[in-house]
Amino acid sequence: MENILLAFITGLTTGGLSCLAVQGGLLASSLANQIEKDIQPSDKSRLPRNKKPIPVQPNRSGMSTPILLFLGAKILAYTLLGLLLGSIGSMFQLSPAARAVLQFAIGIFMVGSALRMLNVHPIFRVFAIETPAFLRRRIRKTAASNVNYSTPILLGLLTVLIPCGITQAMMAAALSTADPATGAALMFAFTLGTSPVFFAVAYFATRLGEKLEKYFLRFAAVVVLLLGLFAIDTGLNLAGSPVSFTRLVNGFSAATPSTATVQQENNPAVIQESTALTIEIKNNGYEPNVLRAPAGVPVKIKLVSKDVFSCSLSIVIPALKYSVNMMPSDEVIIDIPAQAAGTHIPYACSMGMYTGDILFE
Repeated sequence: MENILLAFITGLTTGGLSCLAVQGGLLASSLANQIEKDIQPSDKSRLPRNKKPIPVQPNRSGMSTPILLFLGAKILAYTLLGLLLGSIGSMFQLSPAARAVLQFAIGIFMVGSALRMLNVHPIFRVFAIETPAFLRRRIRKTAASNVNYSTPILLGLLTVLIPCGITQAMMAAALSTADPATGAALMFAFTLGTSPVFFAVAYFATRLGEKLEKYFLRFAAVVVLLLGLFAIDTGLNLAGSPVSFTRLVNGFSAATPSTATVQQENNPAVIQESTALTIEIKNNGYEPNVLRAPAGVPVKIKLVSKDVFSCSLSIVIPALKYSVNMMPSDEVIIDIPAQAAGTHIPYACSMGMYTGDILFE
C-alpha cells in the first residue's frame, strides 16, 4: 500500500511534467486543430452582405473533452501494462541478488538518460530508447488529423509506446512486484497522479513557449537523475553492500571492520546456549538500526512486528542467504551461528528502502 501511495505522489509531483515533456506534443497538436476549428464561423453563407465575420473565441469547455478522453485512455493503457508486467514478474521469481543487479542496472540507465536529457556529453546518447521511426511518424500523423472522440482516445492508448524516464522507473517497479494486481495498481496510481498536472498544462498547451518547455525538460531530467541514484542505492542495499547512501544516512560507518567471514552454518545441534536479541519492525524501518551482538556465541534474533503495513515486513539478509515475508503483526526467530568479532551482517527490506546492520563485537 505504501508503494502505491508513493507512486501516486511521484506522479502528482513530478511525473506529470516528465510525461508532458515526452507525450504532451501529441495532445497539443490535436488541441491546436480544435482551436483553429472553433474560431472559424460555422456557415459563412448566412452572413449579411457587406458584413465581416466576427471572430469567435475558442470553446474552452469543449477543449477539456479531448484532454479527459486522452488521459482516461492513458490510465487504462498503463493499468493494463502494469497487469502484464506484474504477471511477467510472477513467472520469474527473482532472488535478492538478481533484484539487486536489476535495480543497479535500472539506476545506471536512468542516470545515463538524465545526463543525456541535460546534454552533458554526446556519449550519453547511447541511453536513448526511442520508438521506431515508422511508428513515431504514424503517431504524429494521427495527432495532426482532425479532432474527434476517437483521436484523443487513440493517442492516449499510444502513449504506452513512448514512456518517459520516470514512467520507465514505475514500469520496473511494477515488474519487481511479481504480482499482477499490485503491478496494475502501481501503474494506475502513478498515471492517475500525473493527470492533474498534465491536464492543467495541456489545457494551456498552446500558450506554452519554447523557453518554458525547456525548463520543464531540465526539471524532468533532474528528477530522473535522482530516481536513478535512488535505484543504485537500492541495488547496493539488496546486495548487502556496507557502503550505500542509506546506510551512511542511518549512521552506520562504512569503516566498521567487516573482514571476518560470516558463518552460515545453521545446525541446531551447534546452537545450544544462545543470546536472544530483538529487532522491532516499524513502518519506516527497523529499531535498533544497528544491533550490537556478542561475538563468539550463537545468537537468536527475534523479529517483531505490530500493525506494520510497509515493505519493511519483507526482510533480506544477503550474507546468510536468508529472506522472510512477515505478517503485519508477527514474530520470527532467526538463528545465527557464532561469528567472529568485527563481523557485521547488513540486511534490508526487499525493496532496498529500509536497512539495518547486526554488528558482532
